Amino acid sequence: MAKVIVLMGAPGAGKGTQARLLQERLNLPQISTGDIFRALKTAHTPLAQEVREIMKRGQLVPDDLTIQLVKERTSEEDARNGYILDGFPRTPAQAASLEKLAAEQGNSIIAILIDVPQDFLEKRMTGRRNCPVCGEIYNIYFKPPKHDNVCDVHPVAQLVHRADDNVETVKARIATYEAKTRPLIDYYKSAGLLQTVDGTRDPEAIYEDIRVNLRESAAKINSQ
Repeated sequence: MAKVIVLMGAPGAGKGTQARLLQERLNLPQISTGDIFRALKTAHTPLAQEVREIMKRGQLVPDDLTIQLVKERTSEEDARNGYILDGFPRTPAQAASLEKLAAEQGNSIIAILIDVPQDFLEKRMTGRRNCPVCGEIYNIYFKPPKHDNVCDVHPVAQLVHRADDNVETVKARIATYEAKTRPLIDYYKSAGLLQTVDGTRDPEAIYEDIRVNLRESAAKINSQ
């Protein structure tokens, strides 16, 4: 049975890294609603035209149209064996619509939460520094440079600290995530579809946990 992987995680939890690893190693497309909406600019379908008109008026695209867009995209050939969803669903109502779509497609859903404590997230984001020459990323708490605030490879380059990687902004981003995503986490937990992995470890260890969860989930479904 093909699989639908719903990845969840707070800002800085490493969701993007895991989505990339899953895409590369499982050969599944990573599908985001942001990409779908951007593609609408050049699409010539009645649905694309309808959604463009709504967006032009500055209105939110209704759930029923959003799920139709997801259905169109996930019916393409590259999603035949499953797909990874990024940024969708965002609400329990959208999650319920996705379950119906997955059933129609003969897909199983697994929701994976990359769980990282707030204090760890704050250090991960506020501690980030990057080299303006090579792009290497450091962290003053977890991966400091050998010498204070300069790149190990380019010692003449002062490391850059992004303006939005400050404590106030980071706390606000995490609070927004918690408020918006908690109902969705509870939905998947009550449906028995949620798996949680420890996101404080290195990316390979997190990926291995996710891979095991996917394998166990598939085995459970196949035995039913």
